[in-house]
Amino acid sequence: MTVDLNGAGWTCVWPAACELGEGPVWVAREAALWFVDIERPCLHRYDPASGERHSFRPPWRVGSLAPRAGGGFIAGTEAGFALIDPVAGGWQLLDHPEGHLPHNRFNDGKVDPAGRFWAGTMDDRKRADTGTLYRMDPDLRWTAIDDGYGITNGPAFSPDGRLMYHSDSRARTTYVFDLHDDGCARHKRVFARWPDEFGHPDGMTVDAEGCLWIAFWGGACVRRVSPQAEVLATVGIPAPHVTSCAFGGANLDRLFVTTARQAMDADALEAEPLSGALFEVDAGGATGCPPVEFGGQPPR
Repeated sequence: MTVDLNGAGWTCVWPAACELGEGPVWVAREAALWFVDIERPCLHRYDPASGERHSFRPPWRVGSLAPRAGGGFIAGTEAGFALIDPVAGGWQLLDHPEGHLPHNRFNDGKVDPAGRFWAGTMDDRKRADTGTLYRMDPDLRWTAIDDGYGITNGPAFSPDGRLMYHSDSRARTTYVFDLHDDGCARHKRVFARWPDEFGHPDGMTVDAEGCLWIAFWGGACVRRVSPQAEVLATVGIPAPHVTSCAFGGANLDRLFVTTARQAMDADALEAEPLSGALFEVDAGGATGCPPVEFGGQPPR
């Protein structure tokens, strides 16, 4: 049975007016949420306990970031993989797998339960299916895992680390892979093809019960989906372009949701003024999986 939570349980915690808010990640050691505005570009830090907000300007557009055990973050950027420390002003590019594709940039990315960073690329013009999913290991070596994507989004991992979910937003399709201990992703199959009226599947996360929480661009909501691809709940968000979500808080029982105002004209923004904001959502008792940090160290 689908539970409709539309219009209930959300709070706008930062009317950030992001052009393309994305990539929320809970950093446990700081008890803070970080997220990006890809197109501005900007990195944002929100402290739920104090309400403090801080923003940092990176030297390139950042599509995703994940906390690193040594401090700072691993990131996927328009210039390739990078190690960054926004507070200290550290911006170190590592490698660019797609220097030969000038219109491509990194988009969404996450760390799996084994501490590896996964991030996908996309054609920034949204014309060609040139997106590839990469895995970066703690030794800072990357491997191309899967290609042929229009817009990569996700990935997300089952609590036991045996399944990886990944979406092609342009194709309105979410895939699932078997994920092995060595980091190989095999047996790709369709998890769900989403109907047009749902919008496009964007960023996502997995809760402790193994259910997916998927943000829908053009769908004004986040949907909770079972491992059998059944929609269990719909959380309405007062912004049409809902981009990603992540669990946070001391008990990982709050869902933070990013949105965008990209491609919205003045009339649309007047009708949906909270577009581009960061929201905190009551997840109805669901909790997230403990966040895992990336272990890679800077090269000497």
